[in-house]
Amino acid sequence: MFANHRTSRLGDVRHADINPDVDQLTLTDVLAALSDPLRVGLVRLLADGEEVNFGEFDAPVAKSTLSHHLKVLNAAGLTWRREEGTRCYLRLRRDDIDARFPHLLDTVLAAADRDDVGNHVTTPGAKC
Repeated sequence: MFANHRTSRLGDVRHADINPDVDQLTLTDVLAALSDPLRVGLVRLLADGEEVNFGEFDAPVAKSTLSHHLKVLNAAGLTWRREEGTRCYLRLRRDDIDARFPHLLDTVLAAADRDDVGNHVTTPGAKC
């Protein structure tokens, strides 16, 4: 009965546009992307608005797994991705997310901080 029902496009993270327009962002995709503690940790690190090189993230997973998690965040529209040669840079789309889903990121980040979710993901300059 429910075999063809999908609540999120994130099962296939290959998105035609690496930076989807704000009107393409859906609540179910954003919440699905934020349902993983590692991805919450990545969002916490990106919350300062600074651009981060993919190679700067230190997470307790293989690089291929980290890459997958970053692609999920990007497909959901939570991050901007910029490629420069062989390097990939990311930053949180804070203004776009706040415009589309007011207070969502503030609430998620406050809860993550309170419950210590995602603190196992760091960068060299991280304050977590």
